[in-house]
Amino acid sequence: MATNIIITKHAGGRAARQSARKLPGWLWFIALWCFGVASAMSLGFAFKLLMNATLFAVK
Repeated sequence: MATNIIITKHAGGRAARQSARKLPGWLWFIALWCFGVASAMSLGFAFKLLMNATLFAVK
């Protein structure tokens, strides 16, 4: 009786995960830093608009 054993490489290995990620780590860092700066500036701008609307409306 003969048994056929086929060994296949698992597709979820480290090489498969690295090829699925398109951007390198330093580019992710820059993208997230720019997103953080933009969100902080927009939050500050919204705070400035709300402060101007409430403080000068009391006159």
